Amino acid sequence: MRHFPILILKGAIKNMSFDGAFTHAMVQELKTALTDGKLNKIQQPYDNEVILTIRKNRKNHTLLLSAHPSYTRIQITRVPYSNPPIPTKFVMSLRKYLDGAIVKSIQQQHNDRIIYFSFASRNELGDLQNLRLIVELMGRHSNIFLVNEDSQKIIDLVRRIPQSQNSFRGLMPGDVYRQPPYQDKLDPFNIAAAQLDDFQAALSQAETPQKLIQQQVQGLGKDTANELVYQLSSNDISYWPTFFDHFNHPKPTIVSDTKRSNFTAFPYDTLLKVDDQTQTVQYFDSLSELLDSYYDQKARRDRVKQQGSELIHFISLELDKDKKKMTKLAKTLAQSDNAGEYRLKGELLTTYLHQVTKGMTTITLPNFYDNEKPVKITLSNRLTPSENAQKYFTRYQKLKNSVAFVTEQMKLTQAEIDYFEGILAQIDIAEPQDLEDIKLELQREGYLHKKQKKQRKPAKISKPEEFWATDGTRIFVGKNNLQNDQLTLKKARKTDTWLHAKNVPGSHVIIDSATPSDQTLTEAGNLAAYFSKSRYSASVPVDYVQVKKVHKPNGAKPGFVIYEGQKTLYITPKEALVTQLRQKP
Repeated sequence: MRHFPILILKGAIKNMSFDGAFTHAMVQELKTALTDGKLNKIQQPYDNEVILTIRKNRKNHTLLLSAHPSYTRIQITRVPYSNPPIPTKFVMSLRKYLDGAIVKSIQQQHNDRIIYFSFASRNELGDLQNLRLIVELMGRHSNIFLVNEDSQKIIDLVRRIPQSQNSFRGLMPGDVYRQPPYQDKLDPFNIAAAQLDDFQAALSQAETPQKLIQQQVQGLGKDTANELVYQLSSNDISYWPTFFDHFNHPKPTIVSDTKRSNFTAFPYDTLLKVDDQTQTVQYFDSLSELLDSYYDQKARRDRVKQQGSELIHFISLELDKDKKKMTKLAKTLAQSDNAGEYRLKGELLTTYLHQVTKGMTTITLPNFYDNEKPVKITLSNRLTPSENAQKYFTRYQKLKNSVAFVTEQMKLTQAEIDYFEGILAQIDIAEPQDLEDIKLELQREGYLHKKQKKQRKPAKISKPEEFWATDGTRIFVGKNNLQNDQLTLKKARKTDTWLHAKNVPGSHVIIDSATPSDQTLTEAGNLAAYFSKSRYSASVPVDYVQVKKVHKPNGAKPGFVIYEGQKTLYITPKEALVTQLRQKP
């Protein structure tokens, strides 16, 4: 038995992609959950993502179809999505043709990342029509099509691309649907024994078997090809069917270390580092649950950056102005150190006024405060001796008066810098829906101009996020200043426990208990540390105290409070624990 050379460069392995083999496993999962289900709700929360609610066996399943360039996937999701007030043209087309339709079948095109969702529905005349939703998961070329199954004409699609940008096939409504250029490769799930024998011979001659597999076998990402070569080197080519049968009986896995995470349909030995103490391995009940865990935070951060780009730009400009102002104020304050020198020169000129005559440009006088040491004084030849003395007293008084003003301005400017840096930290931990609260706060504080709209209802502040400790105690987390004020000053009881990361911007955290257990206190501390500017630190000090000892000074900006009598925990933030606490025990 020949042992193939194995290229396992663990430092170079990228995050596992949604390749054809993983698509095969996901299609099997969706077939079981959705076939013969009824489509009763259609949404498009983001430009390249569609949500279909399909009811089967008296249960709703939320199907996510994502053509996002970085997060292409299909799955059943439990992540809540908000529905935009104005539906897109694509959603209107889907609702027109698919509302109430029945899912007849879900199929994968060979082992490619092309999936057909076939629906049976009634048209406006009540006649039966067969329609397809075709999802192409191809990175930045991903797309979702609504196609008439009989005529193969495209009714509509998520990303319309004119002929000038794609000469191979039409990607506009009315065009006949054509598949992407077909690659004549082996389907790993349908390969004959004779083909395997020929392939084994080719592998034995290959310098890099992984590359050969990816070149000749359809739909295998780098990680899957790497794992296949590793397993074949320990067995022989007869292990091929066994390897791919794992995708029919998956054990969804995420392997993470301090640098990256990889998701696979089942555990890959090439990704497991037995001696790495920083590595964690998570198993899930379904591929969809795995993808919710893997993509949720990544996709949210991306959406927040996209939707909050204007806010981030505005705040960055304000911070830049404030920091330049602080530099100027610091220079002015440094100049005030010379105030005493101006006063001294004024006093010397007044004392020795009889030695000064008009027209002089300099004079050297003894300093009676410092053992008669000579002091050279610059004079204006246009001023009288007394006017020259008065000029130095005026400069002295101006600088002396400026100290109090400049010091106050520096204090106010630094407070504003801290405020804006806190806002940026909140955007970093925000959910997409939290951005409206942050925008509303900036409008109320006078930083942003409010656009006037007729008959608009008063803006409502979104609710803090709710978590659950292991023992069932509720924990609330404010994600922005308005939520923090509402949570701490209005919602929480005086006897509840309040937590906050020490001396850094972060969330107000409330434990719904006056006497939480040590475990609950630690779990809440993890939330306070994670939802703060120090979330990536190894050890975060977290203060905790009863709510009754937390106060808001008069005139303080939103989210700012003072407290006393606190105790401190030291927490290493763990994202996995945050995810765990989101689930009610």
